[in-house]
Amino acid sequence: MFENLEALPPDAILKLIAEYRDDPRGQKIDLGVGVYRDQHGATPILDVVKQAEQLIIGEQQSKAYLGSGGDPDCNAAIQQLIFGQERAASERIATLHTPGGSGALRVAAGLILRANKDSDLWLCEPTWANHIPLLGGAGINLNSYPYYDQESQRVQFTQMLDVLNAIPAGDIVLLHGCCHNPTGMDLSHDQWQEVAGVIAVRQLVPFIDIAYQGFAEGIEEDAWPIRLMFDSVPEMIIASSCSKNFGLYRDRIGSLSLVGRDAAESAVLKSQAHNIVRSMYSVPPDHGSAIVSRILNDATLNSQWLVELNSMRERLKSMRSLLVSALHEHAPEHDFSHIERANGLFSFVGVSDAQVERLKSEFGIYMVASSRINVAGITASNVDYLAESVAAVL
Repeated sequence: MFENLEALPPDAILKLIAEYRDDPRGQKIDLGVGVYRDQHGATPILDVVKQAEQLIIGEQQSKAYLGSGGDPDCNAAIQQLIFGQERAASERIATLHTPGGSGALRVAAGLILRANKDSDLWLCEPTWANHIPLLGGAGINLNSYPYYDQESQRVQFTQMLDVLNAIPAGDIVLLHGCCHNPTGMDLSHDQWQEVAGVIAVRQLVPFIDIAYQGFAEGIEEDAWPIRLMFDSVPEMIIASSCSKNFGLYRDRIGSLSLVGRDAAESAVLKSQAHNIVRSMYSVPPDHGSAIVSRILNDATLNSQWLVELNSMRERLKSMRSLLVSALHEHAPEHDFSHIERANGLFSFVGVSDAQVERLKSEFGIYMVASSRINVAGITASNVDYLAESVAAVL
């Protein structure tokens, strides 16, 4: 039966990882893969995670299955993290923990198809590349709205609103909660308020993907758009991830929160989501959720986590400033200020596909073809070489 299958090309990011790994040059820089790295180029386990793990190992009494919704204590803690204490108590919200943010997206896709298979899901252009196979691959009709202008290196907000104002009622609009991937360019508070107003008037369903809470301005500040939208619309979907802000990439812990019009609709959404989970992966893994739950529900550990998270965020901001300063020195005729205006892990450098290829082949600098870079790959020791190389290909 398998003789009719053909090999597929490797994922672009995975291909880039392999090329970087196999590059024998001593001077090379990996700006591709989307994980946090410290000043030594390592992706560390947070100290607070190690402490939580030791407590869990010493106290855990069973490895029995969780329910399809996962750990209730973890769900309640994440719900409060996203919505804030007051809103999290609402009976309109149902939360389940999932295998990473990707798992949340796929479960949400199944729910959307059950609710209305004819609805379109609108993605911003550009968006995280994996949104398309995760959501479109599930069978949802995908459409797009403009978001980022490569020439001006700014959000195309007027064009974005024009399209949102024409979307049919009942369609779903996916929005990045903060630290937009791949551009790093987020909406301002005023812009979020305009978007929330349009979504409410047009009777659209907001679907917010927040994979980097805490990496833009702070845990509370980055959740502001979700809380604004919760107060503005009757129904919404939120997919979140703990990969970045807890450093739990391989432990696959995320969440899906579903907001209904009232407690009765929320209960229906919860039952449908649990049924979808049962037919996909049955129950979510526990270890990552146990860590998150322990940290969020322990005041001392929670305070320590916020300190470590703040340190990661400040390092990203400082590397942006350092790169812009180095680029100004080596290529003063070009404007790279957009890199410093962006948030989180990612930014577009603003060079062509051909220049990206030259950076790889001639200088050992690896980035996605769109010129998206992971700012965490920059260090004080490699930033001058990076800036010199970019200047050389301009």
